[in-house]
Amino acid sequence: MTAVLMLGSAPMVAEAAHWPRAPFDRVIAINNAWRVRMDWDAAVFPWDFPPDRRPVPSGDQTLVTEEAFVPAQNAYGGFVYAGATMAFTAAYWALSALKPRVIAAFGCDMHYAATGNTHFYGTGAPDPLRKDITLRSLEAKAARLQVIAAMQGCAMVNLSTGPSRLIFPRVARAAAAHARPRAFCPDHAAEALEAEAALGYLVPSGRYWEAADAFDPGELDRVDRLWLKAATLPLRQTA
Repeated sequence: MTAVLMLGSAPMVAEAAHWPRAPFDRVIAINNAWRVRMDWDAAVFPWDFPPDRRPVPSGDQTLVTEEAFVPAQNAYGGFVYAGATMAFTAAYWALSALKPRVIAAFGCDMHYAATGNTHFYGTGAPDPLRKDITLRSLEAKAARLQVIAAMQGCAMVNLSTGPSRLIFPRVARAAAAHARPRAFCPDHAAEALEAEAALGYLVPSGRYWEAADAFDPGELDRVDRLWLKAATLPLRQTA
């Protein structure tokens, strides 16, 4: 069981360049974040990530492309329910491949300043803010990830201190490895999974946008509401 540091591209992520490796066992870099520190273990990026921005791995470093993360995300319900951002994709891949006890996100907040730098390397496209049927509620997608990770015995935490679209508990870096999964409502979680199964919005290729007309936004909103409820304290009472 491992503690994973997951790095995004927010301006603050540059701070991680000076962090010691401990208390983390693995470092996952999303898109350009491999440039922050050279000791990353996995670099995760989509099919359209420019070739000249891709890292050259050395040693045991791994490049994680759609060949690896599409099956992993499909195993956890698919992109339509899980949210098609690389932060969520990388986390689901880590749950599948690494079986971690903690995933600590840093610089993955999906919150973009109106002025100034939006990314650690300057100004970039705020991809999670694009018009996309899978991203109607980033908070709900974060809730889903948090609950599904907890079902697997993994705590999702946020090391960032600024505004965030993630709902994960905030923890200090030194305490991250000792985090425990947050309690959730098993009844609402079961209802959400049943609703997803009934809808069957799974696109095996991962190219959900090619079937977007088949998805009912109202039904996706209903599932989102269930996941947000599931991320609260349990309804079920124990004697």
